[in-house]
Amino acid sequence: MRPAIVLVQPEIAGNTGSVGRTCVALDLDLCLVKPYGFEITDRNVRRAGLDYWKHVSLHEFDDWADFLTRRAPPMDSIFPFEEFGGQSVYDIDFPNDFHLVFGQETSGLPPEIVEPHAHRLIRLPMRSPHIRSLNLANAATAAAYQALRGVL
Repeated sequence: MRPAIVLVQPEIAGNTGSVGRTCVALDLDLCLVKPYGFEITDRNVRRAGLDYWKHVSLHEFDDWADFLTRRAPPMDSIFPFEEFGGQSVYDIDFPNDFHLVFGQETSGLPPEIVEPHAHRLIRLPMRSPHIRSLNLANAATAAAYQALRGVL
């Protein structure tokens, strides 16, 4: 199974487009879990993804249960990211089939994802006390490059 960035209920078309562009650059699948806060055909998705959007290996799922059933990633390949995660992204040895999971821009991951994976939540460390989170596209890109550090 190819590694992937998974966006759960993304709200901002531009972020999704930018993450798609990152997926093309790093040869990752992009898994989107509905509902979205935009139409996947939104011009802002395409604008952020530029002319690379046609190359995105896109997989859409009706909800988290559908993702787990149809994509069926091994549980130890699922890496949910939250600002309050107990592990730093720098301390993880990612398997080749990793699934980096990010939630909504405004509220993060829903409880049905956080609770079963509470012991596995990952954070991107931030040095400044003046910020609590990064832009979704920036966070996903930083995490993906870190997950591929032994491959690139």
